[in-house]
Amino acid sequence: MTETNPLVLIIDDEEAMRDSCSQILLKDHYAVETAKDGATGIQLIRALHPALVIVDLKMPGMSGFEVLENLPGLDPHIVAVVITGYATVDSAVEAMKRGAHDFLPKPFTPEALRIIIARGLERRRLILEAEALRKEKQLLEENFITMVSHQLRSPLVAIQQYFEVMLAGLEGATDDRMKEMIRKANERLDSLLRLINEWLDLARIGQGRFVGTFQLLDVRKILNRLVEFLTPSARENNISLEWAGSSGPAVELMGDEQGLEQVFSNLINNALRYNKPRGSVRINLREEANFAVVEVQDTGIGIAPEHLPLIFEQFFRVGRPGDKAPKGSGLGLSIAKKLVEAHHGRIEVRSELGVGTSFIVRLPKAASGGTPA
Repeated sequence: MTETNPLVLIIDDEEAMRDSCSQILLKDHYAVETAKDGATGIQLIRALHPALVIVDLKMPGMSGFEVLENLPGLDPHIVAVVITGYATVDSAVEAMKRGAHDFLPKPFTPEALRIIIARGLERRRLILEAEALRKEKQLLEENFITMVSHQLRSPLVAIQQYFEVMLAGLEGATDDRMKEMIRKANERLDSLLRLINEWLDLARIGQGRFVGTFQLLDVRKILNRLVEFLTPSARENNISLEWAGSSGPAVELMGDEQGLEQVFSNLINNALRYNKPRGSVRINLREEANFAVVEVQDTGIGIAPEHLPLIFEQFFRVGRPGDKAPKGSGLGLSIAKKLVEAHHGRIEVRSELGVGTSFIVRLPKAASGGTPA
C-alpha cells in the first residue's frame, strides 16, 4: 500500500469499535484492515505492513501492551495509537514507554480520531524522510571518499614520485634555482597529501570504518616505538624529549594499534612543533583504577583560554607567534579525539599561555571493561 493511501490496521476485540473506526477512516480515503485480537493483528502486520496501528490495550489473550512490545521487531517505522475504555495516567505513560505515539480514551469523537491519525501519519512521514536523507548522506560520503581516494589522491602521489625522481636526477647539478623550485613544489604536494590522508581518516572514523581491528596491546611498547622514532626530530629542534617509562610491566588494553599510534604521534608531534627553543616534552604513563593514562606535557607556547574549547574542532589551528599563517591541517587533534572515543576513552587538555600544555588520554585497560566517568 502506498504512503499516499496509507493502510491503517485496527486491533480491538469489540466489533462495534472496529466498525465505527473503519467507517470514519474509509470516508477519509484511508485503506483499512481490522483484527479482533492481538495475535491476529500481529499476523496482519507481518503480511500487510500497515503505516499505522490502532490498538486497544484491554483485550483477551494478547494485550495491547504485548502488541506494542512486538512492533519494533516487525517494523521500526510503524506508528501505534492506543485506545482504551479504562484510561488512566499510568496506563498512558506505560503505553508511551512501550513505543506508542499517542493515546485516545474511549469514547472519542470522529474528529479526535481523525486528528490523532493525521498526526501519527505525519510523524511517520518525517521519520521516513529523515531515514532516506540519512541513507543519501551516507551514500554521498562513501562516494566522495572513493572519489578523493582514487581520483585526487592517486594522481598527486604519482606527481610527487615524478618530482622525487627529478630531484634525484638533479643531484650534483649546477642549476640550484631549478632544484629549489622542484623541492618547494614537492613540499607543497607532501602537505596536500597529508591533508587528504587526514581528511580521509576523519571521514572513515566518522563512519566507524577506521578503527576495526582490536587486539590486546601494550601501551608501553607503542610509546617506546614512537619515542625512538621522534627523538632525532626533537634533537634537530633542540628540544628535550623525556620518557621515563621505557621499562616496566605491560600496560595492556584492547585497541587498534595503528589508531593508537596515530593518537600519540599527533600529540607528541604537536608538543614538539609548538614548543620553545631548548624546551622539553615529557611523556608519562601511569595506571589509575581501571584506566591506562598517557600524559604528553610540553613547555611550549600554550593555548589561550578562549581557544581551549575549540582545539578538537575540525580545521581549527593555533598559530605560533610570528607565523604569517598557522601550519598544519587542523585535523590532527580532531582525529585523535575521535580515535580515543572509538576506544571508549577520553582525552583532556590543560594549558597555560606562555607556560605549556598537557594532553591527558585515559583508556580502559583490558581487564576492566570500564568506561570513563
